[in-house]
Amino acid sequence: MSYLVLARKYRPRSFEALVGQEHVVQALANALTQQRLHHAYLFTGTRGVGKTTVSRILAKSLNCTGPDGRGGITAQPCGTCDACRDIDAGRFVDYVELDAASNRGVEEISQLLDQAVYKPVLGRFKVYMIDEVHMLSNTAFNAMLKTLEEPPEYLKFVLATTDPQKVPPTVLSRCLQFNLRPMAPPTVQEHLARVLGEEGIAAEPGALRLLARAARGSMRDALSLTDQAIAFGAGTLAEAGVRQMLGAVDRGHAVRIVEALAAADGAALVAAADALRGLGLSAAGTLEELAALLQQMAVQQAVPDAGDPDDPDTPVVARLAGLLPADETQFFYSIVLHGRAELALAPDEYSGLVMVLLRALAFRPADGGAPARPAGGATEAKAPRPSMAARPAAAPPTVPAGQPAVVAAAPAVRVPVGRARPAADEPPPWVTAADEVPPADDGPSVVTPPEPLAVPEPSAPTVAPVRATPLGDRWAALVRTLIERQLVGALVRELAMQAQCVAVDEAASPARWTLRVEREMLRSAQNVEKLQEALATGLGRPLQLQVEAGAVDDSPARREAAERARRQAEAEQIIHDDPLVRALLAQYKTARIVPGSVKPH
Repeated sequence: MSYLVLARKYRPRSFEALVGQEHVVQALANALTQQRLHHAYLFTGTRGVGKTTVSRILAKSLNCTGPDGRGGITAQPCGTCDACRDIDAGRFVDYVELDAASNRGVEEISQLLDQAVYKPVLGRFKVYMIDEVHMLSNTAFNAMLKTLEEPPEYLKFVLATTDPQKVPPTVLSRCLQFNLRPMAPPTVQEHLARVLGEEGIAAEPGALRLLARAARGSMRDALSLTDQAIAFGAGTLAEAGVRQMLGAVDRGHAVRIVEALAAADGAALVAAADALRGLGLSAAGTLEELAALLQQMAVQQAVPDAGDPDDPDTPVVARLAGLLPADETQFFYSIVLHGRAELALAPDEYSGLVMVLLRALAFRPADGGAPARPAGGATEAKAPRPSMAARPAAAPPTVPAGQPAVVAAAPAVRVPVGRARPAADEPPPWVTAADEVPPADDGPSVVTPPEPLAVPEPSAPTVAPVRATPLGDRWAALVRTLIERQLVGALVRELAMQAQCVAVDEAASPARWTLRVEREMLRSAQNVEKLQEALATGLGRPLQLQVEAGAVDDSPARREAAERARRQAEAEQIIHDDPLVRALLAQYKTARIVPGSVKPH
């Protein structure tokens, strides 16, 4: 007899044997027990989590007749009647599995739906199971919509997909959707131990832990890897053999890297990377194992009692968690996690690994642990210079009794981008030689009422003067009407705004308007024609528009610019005339009002 792989041999044949999908089992079992059956089910989830298995169990539950042939719909199919045995063997005529990846056209779906009009041959229900349903074409989806919405009472649809986002909403709305979750490594490890116990194969817990982690939530992948590990280990599963088969990095390497990071020992980090290169271990696998270790350390730091007492790595994780502050653990985890994406860009993966580890060492928080040491020696790092924000604030000046106190905040400063920060003993770059404040003596300072000073007046904006004319007033009002009524587009609007009306001949038939425009691009025939049509619509009568070249001194655009400049000057003058602002400018000789920071309402 040919060998049957573990994934097929131990495929669950009842809801009780299904592992890791309790939320789906509970919903389906209750629906079957209460006879509240939907006509279409959609099972979603990654590969190997049990979508097809649940479909077969559901088909058996709907068609089971019991050992005596008198049973009905049940949540616990017997597994011995003809319907149950035939469905498990894949030969039940009323249970049809269609692979949409290879049968995605409308012809295949139409052929399947043509058989839906016939009642079941042997079973109680016909069950159509369409796997990877998202692979169907749009026409195929449209062809099945009507039958999917109102199928015959004896027909049930079961759809399965790994990518539900590609399933049309019209199909999703017609189905009950169940999301099968990836299984946790402890759940997978427990199931593998049970399977290997029935097979009579010895396995080390560390080997099962590696297989469960490598499966990444897929039970089928875990059983397939177990088959491979049994063959690799000649019938036994040892942790060293499984680690070698998977190419996994030993936890000891990650532990040594974390210890080197905690000690700020660059030489040890480089030596650890060289050791990994010598063993031929994967740099990506190293960062993955290191990220897993740091994640466990972070959990241990946040919840000390969260560790699994049966896990041999728990004492090691607890020891390492005490070597680093919680913020550094989070920082190292982020560096390692993002470093995995950079390995493909590095000259080779080991140089990329070294740079990721050295980056974690170079950018670790300055106040956490010992200062970082270069790989070549133990040179003592210089103490960081305190930033300006960290300097102690000066004591507030004392005010003699009977005199008013002037409270002034230190002026906000904008540092130009690209300029180096000045040293602690140098004046800031925005302070000129004439503005430097002499050092104060040690005696108490007295704030006296500021003398009237010549506060710099706001600079007048440079805007070309507008020579207002009656024709200009009329033209500006007309242009404003065209814009409000949305009669002009972008370029035609710009033409009207930049134009100066120099003449209007109402005696002509039709009336002739003459505009002067400086920019040649705006004077195109197409723009002039569109503006003429807009003006005729706005005035309600035909007119002739002429445009000449020349400089303008009264246009709607110039009027708007002059109005903005006037409002800006008024706003700046209000700020300069404010008594508090004048007091601050008088007391702090280096204080300035940042140009552009004053905005009119």
